Amino acid sequence: MYVGRDMTELSMMSKTDWSDKELAYFHKNLQQIAPYLNSEGVTIHREIIKEIENRGGFKQEADYEHGSQIHYD
Repeated sequence: MYVGRDMTELSMMSKTDWSDKELAYFHKNLQQIAPYLNSEGVTIHREIIKEIENRGGFKQEADYEHGSQIHYD
């Protein structure tokens, strides 16, 4: 279960101030409902994708302490 700031709070902030976990969580959720998003939702999703790309994506090397994916729950 996601524990963190909700979209109401995050929408008042720049995407550059969002954590990786917040970006990953809302990207996954918006991706799942993409066919039903209105133009504002599509714009928000594009901004999230752009910020993920600006950070170099979420690919990371796995090690003994961390997996290769970001876990937000």
